[in-house]
This record gives sequence, structure tokens and C-alpha cells, in this order.
Amino acid sequence: MNATHAPTLTSWVSSAQHHPDFPIQNLPLGVFRRRNTSDSPRVGVAIGDEILDLTASADVTGVPAEPLASACAQPTMNQLLALGRSRWSELRNQVSALLAAGSSTPRRAPDLESRILVPMREAEMFVPAEVGDYTDFYASIHHASNVGSLFRPENPLLPNYKWVPIGYHGRASSLVISGTPVRRPKGQIKNPDSEQPVYRASQALDYEAEIGCFVGPGNALGETVPLAAAEDHLFGLCLVNDWSARDIQSWEYQPLGPFLAKSFATTVSPWVVTLEALEPFRVPAYRRPIGDPEPLPYLAYESERLSGGIDAQVEVFLCTAGMREAGAAPVRLSSGRLADLYWTMAQMFTHHTSNGCNMRPGDLFASGTISGPTEESRGCLLELTRRGADPVSLPNGETRKFLEDGDEVILRATCHRPGAARIGFGECRGVVVPAES
Repeated sequence: MNATHAPTLTSWVSSAQHHPDFPIQNLPLGVFRRRNTSDSPRVGVAIGDEILDLTASADVTGVPAEPLASACAQPTMNQLLALGRSRWSELRNQVSALLAAGSSTPRRAPDLESRILVPMREAEMFVPAEVGDYTDFYASIHHASNVGSLFRPENPLLPNYKWVPIGYHGRASSLVISGTPVRRPKGQIKNPDSEQPVYRASQALDYEAEIGCFVGPGNALGETVPLAAAEDHLFGLCLVNDWSARDIQSWEYQPLGPFLAKSFATTVSPWVVTLEALEPFRVPAYRRPIGDPEPLPYLAYESERLSGGIDAQVEVFLCTAGMREAGAAPVRLSSGRLADLYWTMAQMFTHHTSNGCNMRPGDLFASGTISGPTEESRGCLLELTRRGADPVSLPNGETRKFLEDGDEVILRATCHRPGAARIGFGECRGVVVPAES
């Protein structure tokens, strides 16, 4: 950690003081432009309720300096991601010094705020990077056990689960930014008592609460990345909702795994919280129960065991159409911890490259559903309702087995501990709209 993490640090941006997500200790990055303009998207930093326009800031204040300024003027973060860890840290230090209370810059330019800050309410956000490849893992042993017990009560976990980080290659083209409506998908569905499948709209639409990780510098095809070097390739984390059509999934997933039940939409949050910002919230990797195998040598590294986990609380909220009409607040459905994952982000990345697979700047991989050991920490409706057998009861009298049209799912995540400033990820939202007629 360094001076940018100091809990006593404050900013001259007034809304940053005690902000639940974006105090000066966070400084997450995203891609934005002013709403209702033809401006080119560019990289910005969230600070309180404002966005620091890094291109305008470079012109007015000289922060950030080259080559960071050129990278931040691009319509995606890919060029910035390719610069590597030392440059990312340099950017964080420059921005922190610029925004810190006591900085001489605001006094030199009285109209500085209007020139380099854009209110979030006036901004249009974009998927932070041009994602060439998207991979989704299955890293929560609690989720895997809960789901497995629904289909294989006597043997919930498959034999490979405790040995290998399991994942599948998702669809990068259907990644969408928070706030994008999610159309209910159609697909082949076969009911257990039917002789053949039918093609219709999914009636078992679900969400999955996940954390995603954006890749920085990649690796050449045929080259592996050892675990000790993995985090040099990882830029930061965002929220991910991996929407899932469970009735389509149950028919199509054997023998090759998820396909059309997942590829219709995956929502990502606009702000990427850097690994450097998350340093105060490092915790040991998940402690494996006695009897579980130790990771194979390529997935074992002492410092990873001691501090490879990140303690982020991931919450899921639901707001139905009826709740919005009544002016009711969203209701929290669950709260899980990123630190409960069986595999760390670094282990997932190293495993991804272990066969020589080449990762590239802007690639995204996600954790899989984040669930914990209690019912309140189950990160999807498939788990919460036991495949629809035990519907969730909402405060207004509505119930849900799975999502209905008009439902809005909201993911939030925060990190907090004594002696550190609380930081957050913002929100990842999506409203379900009816299937194509």
C-alpha cells in the first residue's frame, strides 16, 4: 500500500467526502462521454458524484502525463491496459495528487471543476474495454455444491472440481453496459414429462452475481504465465451479471456445457476498481477444509495463499415493476463474499494460460456465481428458490421462482474494514423486457 490508500486522505471534490463507493482512495476507471453529444468516448475516473475527464485534465493541468494521456484519450481502455502495472500505478498517483485536498491546481485555475469534471448524471457510460474474449469460471464451491445437489443429491461436486478451475468460453459480442435492457431469450426447452423439446421464450430466467477481471498485458500464444506473475497481467475488477435461462440450459448443456442459455446478454458495471485500490482488503485465499487436495504446484504459491483473496461483499437487489409503480425501494435478495471463492483471480488467470492460451489486453474473465455457506449468501435464484420449488417472498406480497418481465436486478459490491476507507464498485443494473414477438 502507499499514500493513495491513506484513510485520512480527502479531496477538494466535495461529493467525494464519505462517498459510499467513490472516495479519493478508490479512483476506479471507466469510459464515458457527455450524454446527448457526439463527443468521442474517453477514459475517466470516478470521484464522488463526478467523473474526472482525463483528456480535459491532461490539456488543462498536465495530469496525466504522456504516454498515459494518449492512452486515456482513446474510446476504450485497451491501450491503457496494455501499458502495464507500473504505468497504472503512475496514473493513480498522479490523479490522487491532483484531486487531493490541498492540491495547488484548483487555486491556479478557479474554473477548473467545470472544465475537467463531468457530473455522473450527465454522462453516458460504455463497456470499459473492447473485449476480444470473455471467459466465465465456476469458482464458488458453495454455488457448485448447491446447484449440484439439485441435480445430483448424493454427489453434488464432480470429481474434477477441487483440482481444476472450471470455466467456459462465453460470448464477448453480447456483453452490455449496466442499464441496458435485457430481452428475455427464446430457445429449445424440454419439460421432463414431454417427449420432445419446443422452441419458446424462457420461463426460468435467472441472474448470477459475479465479479469480473479485466486483463492488462497479455501473453504470447504458447506461453504460460506462472502464478507468481499473474497479477502483473490483471488490471482491475468490475461487477458482472451473467444472465442465465435455466430451462434452456438444462436441455442444451450436455455434453459441452453452457451455450445459448448464456450468450443472449451479460451485463457489466461501468467502473473498474484497480487491484491497487483493493490492496487494503487483501485476505488469505479460501481455506480448504481438511481432506481437500492441495492445489497442483502450478496453482500453488505461498503469497497467494496468504493474501490472494479480496474481501468484497457482493449484494443482489430486486425491484419489480409493481414495486417501481408503488415507489418502493429495491429489496435485497442475497449478500455473498468474493473471499469465499475456492479459486483466486490469479489462479483462474494462470490456469487459463496453463495450456499456452494467449490472453490479450481487454479480455475479461468472471468468477462465476458468488455464493457463501448460508442461504442468505446464495447468488442466484436457482439456488435461492431451489430450482423454483421454494419461491422468494417479497415485501409487497409478490413471489418469484425466476425473473418476470419488468424485474430489475441490481448488483452492488463494497469493501470495508477497520483502518481503511470504504470503497465500492457502483452498480450493475438490468431490466428484463419481454421476448421478441
